[in-house]
Amino acid sequence: MTPATAPVPALRDLIRGLLAEPEAGWSLGTFGAAAEFRRGSDEPAWPLADGRLGLRTDRGGIALDIRPDLVAVAYETAVPGGWSHAVALCLPHSALPRPHRGVVTARGPDRAALDPAGRDACLFDLGLGRGPVAILARAGDAQGFARLRALAGAPLPDPEGFVADLGRPGEPALVFAGPLGRVEVLRSGPTPGAGPGPRAHLVPRVLRLGRTHVATAPIPPGLVPCAHIEPPHPLRDGSGTPCPFRPSPHAAFQAILARWGNPALVALKRHRLGLGPDPGLAPDRRTRAVARVAAAQIAAGAYPEPRGPRDEVTDS
Repeated sequence: MTPATAPVPALRDLIRGLLAEPEAGWSLGTFGAAAEFRRGSDEPAWPLADGRLGLRTDRGGIALDIRPDLVAVAYETAVPGGWSHAVALCLPHSALPRPHRGVVTARGPDRAALDPAGRDACLFDLGLGRGPVAILARAGDAQGFARLRALAGAPLPDPEGFVADLGRPGEPALVFAGPLGRVEVLRSGPTPGAGPGPRAHLVPRVLRLGRTHVATAPIPPGLVPCAHIEPPHPLRDGSGTPCPFRPSPHAAFQAILARWGNPALVALKRHRLGLGPDPGLAPDRRTRAVARVAAAQIAAGAYPEPRGPRDEVTDS
């Protein structure tokens, strides 16, 4: 089944609701290069002053642009000891920008900075972007500007190390930007007393493969994930620490899955749980993943009295 583009008001409501959840995680990028926005449960956070859909903290932030051609794909994947879940925000491949420059290039003032105080600072394209993401650095002071300006016109000599340093004290801010918005990393990683925070990763050897997403994500052909949302998980708190099963986050994501997931795979899972008829899908990687997720959720106590098939699931 081909997914339909997401109704803008419904998707906007979904995102606005999840922005209010401190345990929700957000990422923007591609396979091998992505920036994440997370915040602590008691960490001060503010909506964006210019009305964009997003949130910022003293450590970073996110802004999302909801387009008419955006397709939301909710899914669950089996992982060792449990399962993960996410909502991929996708665009048609034909809607993606052209590949970005291969050299460091000054772009001028960052007029789209999440904090208005940063909009006069110069933004530099690091020449590392692919498809749905440009990897940028924003100079916050004269020293940062001089450092970035000295690199302009040539490829970045140590991309992985350079990106890892950005967002640390005294370093320029890191900005991942794409057709659906941006994530900014002002201070990378966890902060004592504030929990998880924004961070980014760049793995050039993975980025060079040109893949758009992990093979276990059931993204329909022709679509490219540009951003992801990780709603609160029933077995992990906002810091990623395992916790006893929590019914509320599970129920909340099941509602998201029913609305934004692949209808055939949702029907198959219901069948595995004894809650609906067999949709008759041919066995493949996706159907086996659904069976593993259903088994993991039964084992976690999400469905105390499962009535569905419990035959062994294999990778064959």
